[in-house]
Amino acid sequence: MFESLSRYAACSLLAAATLMGAAAAHADTAANVRAKFTQMFPNAPVEAVNDTPYGLYEVVIGGDELVYTDANVSYVLQGTLIDTASRRNVTAERVEQLSAVSFDELPMQLAFKQVHGDGSRQLAVFEDPYCGYCKQFRKTLANVDDITIHTFMYPMLTPDSPTKVRNVWCSADKGATWDAWMLQNQEPATAECDAPIDQMLELGRKLRVRGTPTIIFADGSRASGALPEAMLLDRLNTADAP
Repeated sequence: MFESLSRYAACSLLAAATLMGAAAAHADTAANVRAKFTQMFPNAPVEAVNDTPYGLYEVVIGGDELVYTDANVSYVLQGTLIDTASRRNVTAERVEQLSAVSFDELPMQLAFKQVHGDGSRQLAVFEDPYCGYCKQFRKTLANVDDITIHTFMYPMLTPDSPTKVRNVWCSADKGATWDAWMLQNQEPATAECDAPIDQMLELGRKLRVRGTPTIIFADGSRASGALPEAMLLDRLNTADAP
């Protein structure tokens, strides 16, 4: 999350800090905050500035990264904001809102589908063939009934990942070949076809998939990492609730 101000301000950070103290003291609208923030950190891809009920302005950077500032942009808070009354992680909740996607609009032609039981619960998952946590999550999925799994192979981790994904995509049974590799380390046979590798990568970038596994539930919410079975079932049931 907003990894470092130096990423956007580089060597100008000290100069920007000096400017903060001299800036006009009446920036009381989101538009003014955005203009001032952009002036101080010109390389930060600010997408929105929102007023909040807790006296700070929320600055959305790069789509789903958050920092907070005051009306004069005299201070910038990078980190987690907690509502002490409710013990809610306000930052995590907002990041989840910002990163949500429309499940029905996912390009399922770039995924392969596997159905367990009646398939009534749905999820999509982005996985790399060399991702250890993906293999761990795959073992969890194998134990879940009444689920439809849409797997988007996302070859991002190693130079060999695109080749492995192509061999799976071009196989006679994508799901069985993928599971054989992920669960049993059975090498997929070499295969050639017009595999949509570039489209897979572009989709991941568009959805800001920064690691694997990334899980998208039917309600558009997402989770990162190999969720344990109990947590996965809870998220599935919540996402599919009417």
